[in-house]
Amino acid sequence: MTEQDQSEPQPAKRKLRTFPDLDPQAVMHPWDLQATRTLAKVPGLELLTRKVMEYGFERVFYLENVADNVRVGDKMFPRLHRLLQWGCKILGVPEPELYVTTDPIPNAYTYGHTRPFIVMSSGLMDMLDDQELLFVLGHELGHIKFNHVLYTVLARNLTIILELIGKATLGLGQLLGFGLALPLFDWYRKAELSADRAGLLCVQDREVPIRTMMKLAGGSTTMYSQMDQSEFMRQVRAYEEADESTLNKMYKVLLTAFRTHPFPIMRAKHIDEWMTNGGYTTVTGIEL
Repeated sequence: MTEQDQSEPQPAKRKLRTFPDLDPQAVMHPWDLQATRTLAKVPGLELLTRKVMEYGFERVFYLENVADNVRVGDKMFPRLHRLLQWGCKILGVPEPELYVTTDPIPNAYTYGHTRPFIVMSSGLMDMLDDQELLFVLGHELGHIKFNHVLYTVLARNLTIILELIGKATLGLGQLLGFGLALPLFDWYRKAELSADRAGLLCVQDREVPIRTMMKLAGGSTTMYSQMDQSEFMRQVRAYEEADESTLNKMYKVLLTAFRTHPFPIMRAKHIDEWMTNGGYTTVTGIEL
């Protein structure tokens, strides 16, 4: 094996199916579809969208990103770039710009409606292997595939925009903001469940998404060998069993109301369910 062969990302050696004609609605989580319909009916959403475009938040954050982070390409993080190309080919998504930012906290996000780009933190790259990175990239590409990016821009700039609206409406923006924040963050969390399915389509391996969620929940690069996936799945089921009482359900709502992402435990549960109930096989024709 040549030195060049050794440097190839793992997924490039596997026979992965591609889905260039993928129907987004066939993959998207039902909660996401319902939350999107609900969000579109929220009073004030049109005004919020206009403000985003009026103040040019996309352009500002794009320029800040270019100035502060490193763009991935053929000569800059080439392994990561090849993973991005694989993800784009599998999902049938035009290749967006990809950047790496110096941040020890594992994180990745997609930003921009007219010109979407992906940012991954150095902490995430240090924690995950190639297949897990492909899952994360597939997740972010899923946001683009499923047209999540406009509402994502709104959610990430909600505080700033509502302050501007509040000044223009003599404080009425505060009332408007509360009515917008809850459905917007509810949608944001549910959109993550759809994007996780896109990540699974890219890796086509049952263990990779669960492994990734386990690491995001409490992984350590130096101690990962001491983690057990079966124990993690038992923890997932224990979390669901805590829904037996109305009080516990209420606590879960309060804990998640203003979060942009579901807990990793919950994400693992939903991706496992999609595999177990045959939804993944129905879409792809692949048995896991």
